[in-house]
Amino acid sequence: MNIKKKKKILNTNFVLFLLGRMISDLGNSVQMMIMPLYIIDIGGSAATIGLFAFLSLLPALIIYPFAGVIGDRMNRKKIMVVTDLISAGVILALGFISYWGFMNISLLLIVQAVISLLNGLFEPATRGMLPQLVDKEELTQSNSTVASMRSISIMLGPVIGTVLYANFGITMVFLINGISFLLSGASEMMIRYVHVKRQRTEGMKGIIKDLLEGIQFIMKNKIIRNMCYFFLVIYFVAQPIFSVILPLFFKTNLQYSDTQYGYLQTVIILGALLGSVVIGVLFGKEEQVTKPFTIGCGLLLGTMLIFSILLFPKSLAVLGNGTIGYLALLAGVLGLFSFANIFISVPVQTYIQRETPNEYMSRVFSLVSMISRGGMPLGALVYGIVLEWVEMHWTVLVATLLMMMICIVFISLLIKDYKIQEPY
Repeated sequence: MNIKKKKKILNTNFVLFLLGRMISDLGNSVQMMIMPLYIIDIGGSAATIGLFAFLSLLPALIIYPFAGVIGDRMNRKKIMVVTDLISAGVILALGFISYWGFMNISLLLIVQAVISLLNGLFEPATRGMLPQLVDKEELTQSNSTVASMRSISIMLGPVIGTVLYANFGITMVFLINGISFLLSGASEMMIRYVHVKRQRTEGMKGIIKDLLEGIQFIMKNKIIRNMCYFFLVIYFVAQPIFSVILPLFFKTNLQYSDTQYGYLQTVIILGALLGSVVIGVLFGKEEQVTKPFTIGCGLLLGTMLIFSILLFPKSLAVLGNGTIGYLALLAGVLGLFSFANIFISVPVQTYIQRETPNEYMSRVFSLVSMISRGGMPLGALVYGIVLEWVEMHWTVLVATLLMMMICIVFISLLIKDYKIQEPY
């Protein structure tokens, strides 16, 4: 009876955890999908979009190491609730500023940097908390479920965002996102979570000691270390395709409406949803990461190559830049792109959770995120600058060839290192 009761409480906590993430992801996707279009509509350029994407990521990366220390020292539930409520206040304030007509690009960039900072505090806590809500053998399935729910939220976001933006303007987008953070914080308040205090050294000396312990843990695990390097380069090359290339290409080279852009984004997230479901079914009970990782890399390279071909002027001339056929083909390719990304990210996240003790969990995830995502803001900034001088189709083609070389090298290292660690 006690076991069943514990199981029930654990599941309830996991549902509340999922609900909070799903609501905030929905509101955030409504806003983030619209931002590149809004920036262009108010006079921004490719460089402005690149700078916005840069500021969406850089503050979080800077705060990650310290957020990891905070996540291991303090109550992770309280961190999640407080950051969600502050985010709600900031975004709602932005909505009122927009309503009063004082919005400008500079203010938008500053607020985005603040939101990124809050997200940097939130994420290590939430990643560290999940393994405490589910059994260890259920981590892959739980991560798959989290990814699925997040995909559903982000899939609905573009549709809701385009409708709100087209009919009510940017103010309503901000208000919806702000309310979503309020609801997310309320859901997280109901989670039954016991913070386990540990002995620690106070002050700056203790913070540095904690950081060094996390770094030492990562450096001793070859698989985690090499994955950090892999994602550092891959995020630099691939992530700006969604944040910079796609909205710019859609607005300047294609003849579709903003609503159709929302449909395209929906298909992209549907691909991630399908990927999270498939990986949960096929690899939910397996601990090995090499097989799904290799499949994901193969699909990623194939879809990126096709995408680069679709950007060429000759492809547009043959298929038409405003036809349903071209839109469907583009959506299918990008949907497979996000499908492949899930096959890479979920096994890696599960491996880290299994191999990391609870007292290190937030620090390790914060450091891994800082290293692996370090290429994202720089990549967005570089793409924005390069696109002022080089045409999009050549830029993406060169990026694809670079990714091919990177994947070949790292897959071989992963297989080798995994076989070495397997007996242990």
